[in-house]
Amino acid sequence: MIVHRAAHSQHSPAQAEPDVRQQPEVTVLAMQHLHMKNYNYLVRDTDTSDAVIIDPAWEIDKIDRAIVATNSRLREILLTHAHSDHVHLAREVSERYDCPIRMSKEEIASSGYDAPRLRPIDGPWAVGKMRIEPILTPGHTPGCICYVIGANLFTGDVLFAEGCGICPNDQAAYAMYDSLSELKHRIDPSTAVYPGHSYGDPPGQKMERLLKQNIYLQFRTPESFVAFRMRSGQSMTKIFDFR
Repeated sequence: MIVHRAAHSQHSPAQAEPDVRQQPEVTVLAMQHLHMKNYNYLVRDTDTSDAVIIDPAWEIDKIDRAIVATNSRLREILLTHAHSDHVHLAREVSERYDCPIRMSKEEIASSGYDAPRLRPIDGPWAVGKMRIEPILTPGHTPGCICYVIGANLFTGDVLFAEGCGICPNDQAAYAMYDSLSELKHRIDPSTAVYPGHSYGDPPGQKMERLLKQNIYLQFRTPESFVAFRMRSGQSMTKIFDFR
């Protein structure tokens, strides 16, 4: 468990929303099930101790311990998309902590995901004093969503430090290009990026670094991006070789 401590700030990571004064605390939880390795994130408002958890999966005991260790009051579960490695514990955590589950309405419709306390996302909202700004970023799935909370961006399988998520077909790859372009232009370079997986670099890399080093953020046309993202010769053993 890694805790990224809150810090005071006078600017916002999302350029359109310059209303962030104190940053939330981010606890990074590395989870594993067989060959699957994921990151869950417990995000806590340091003023109220209200918290959300993003994409809970695999190890419920780690989540329980993190909530206790940070003195958090879990209020909501935020899901970036409906793949099993990102929703595995959502229902269990929802029942255990009596809190709702949030997912984009596009992802609910396309995936058929359901849960007793599932709520479709409809614009920004607040948990405690934390403003949560959702950004619809289709490509990996039709309803993938990223979350801006303070000076932090939680990207699920849309954007990694080293690359971007798998796209099932050309149409999805075009959507991914648009989504990454949206993030490139909307997110402040000082924002810390917390993806669902890591393939070399630890979570919390600055967007500024990704803009310089992530190959998928260098393309200037959708056609060149799609050709590279959908290039032949990829396999599940090489799919995360982003070079």
